[in-house]
Amino acid sequence: ENGSRRSLRQRRVLMSKALLICPSDRPAVAELSRVAPLAAAPLLGQSLLEYWLTHLALSGIKEAHVLADYRPEQISKLVANGARWGLKVEVTAEVRELTAAQAQIKYASEFSASAPNNIAVLDHFPGEPNSPIFAGYANLFAGLMRWLPRANMVDRVGFREVQPGVWIGRHAQVSPEAMLCAPCWIGQHVFIGARCVIGPNSILEDRAFVEGGAEIANSVIGSDTFVGKLAALRQSFAWGHTLVNWKSGSTAQITDAFLMCALKRQPKSEKFLDRLIELLFTDPKPEVDPLETINQQGKFT
Repeated sequence: ENGSRRSLRQRRVLMSKALLICPSDRPAVAELSRVAPLAAAPLLGQSLLEYWLTHLALSGIKEAHVLADYRPEQISKLVANGARWGLKVEVTAEVRELTAAQAQIKYASEFSASAPNNIAVLDHFPGEPNSPIFAGYANLFAGLMRWLPRANMVDRVGFREVQPGVWIGRHAQVSPEAMLCAPCWIGQHVFIGARCVIGPNSILEDRAFVEGGAEIANSVIGSDTFVGKLAALRQSFAWGHTLVNWKSGSTAQITDAFLMCALKRQPKSEKFLDRLIELLFTDPKPEVDPLETINQQGKFT
């Protein structure tokens, strides 16, 4: 009887822990890997790893062991000790990416073979094991669109669904003359100029800057990315100077900084961009209230 109780306690301890494996590289989404480690890349304002840790905390998990072979120091900086989620998190640097089976064998003392669901490779959103998002840009875009209504998880603050299918983050500045078409996600500190048309099926990550008159549909604009007034993006991922057509997989480098560029690495010769950075990141401008914009202007559709 004592042995049975001890075994039960051991199983409970094992069931309260999870093992997360960060993917090292996926050639099908190589441009995303250049932005950050895949598990740490911003997807609707947070990383895949952050979504998973929130999911684990809500599931009653107490500890998480994270394996990373690619930029493990960046993964460690992201999660710290896990206190943000009420978890105990340990990050271990590996020499290569392990499969779930390999990880279970290597860490068998921590993770019981009878609880395989506690081991996951982070190539999908929580609850979607049959929908890998790094198998190609089309898969990534489809996964983001599925996850968009669930991205505003309980531990996030500042995002509001200002109308069905339209989410806007804190300090986003949206012109009353802009049109937002659901579904779309506007991150924190995003700027959208007059006469812009954003959506449907569009995501603007944190600190994106969209100049007045630009049109974006079925596309994702990365963090700290400038989109000029002459741009009309369709079926695209835009990260800094890099433009990817998610439907065909074709990639192009945009050399015209007035059309599209990375805000954090702007050419010094472009004086208007120097001024743009100064405006964005010095004294904050008054926040435009999206709810007031909708009620008074009726410009959102």
